[in-house]
Amino acid sequence: MSSIKPPAALDALVAAFKRLPGVGQKSAQRYAYHFLQRDRDGAAQLERALSDALTNVQHCERCNTFTDQPICETCLSPRRDPGLLCVVETPADQLMLEQTLSFTGLYFVLMGRLSPLDGIGPNEIHFQRLLARAADPAVREVILATNFTQEGEATAHYLGEMLRARGINVSRLAGGVPIGSELEYVDGSTIAQALRDRRTLADR
Repeated sequence: MSSIKPPAALDALVAAFKRLPGVGQKSAQRYAYHFLQRDRDGAAQLERALSDALTNVQHCERCNTFTDQPICETCLSPRRDPGLLCVVETPADQLMLEQTLSFTGLYFVLMGRLSPLDGIGPNEIHFQRLLARAADPAVREVILATNFTQEGEATAHYLGEMLRARGINVSRLAGGVPIGSELEYVDGSTIAQALRDRRTLADR
């Protein structure tokens, strides 16, 4: 059994990398040793970028996405259709929809999805903020673009029922997106088709 014990600061760095999605002990160690052994300038750049993001990135007051201003550029754009409000789970999903160049409305970003086993309920996905945003008289339709995972479907069902109970027109992405998939990893043409083929929840 090895008696070599890494410095506490190195252990802390490895533990920090392990917090990244999909990164286990060995990958975290590889990242830590790479930065310390071969790329200290890169490590310093990463430190500055993280510090700057933590200081300056906030949630948009209207759509809840990440921004460095009180209201993001998308919400402020006069070229967007205020009558269409697309609900997504994460900023990464929002980015994927934007890259399809097929959606010209506005967004609301939940920053998660319902998962009772993980203690994530309506409060954690900013449900009350979504209700207030969807109640804007300018909104004609709310498009639920949560992922097609079990949690994403449950989230869409819950949000759809709550929004429809308030007289809001609600639709869901339609065919083409594989069951169990996340929008972040689906090709743009498939997402664009799912947007075009969306159906109101009453028709499903």
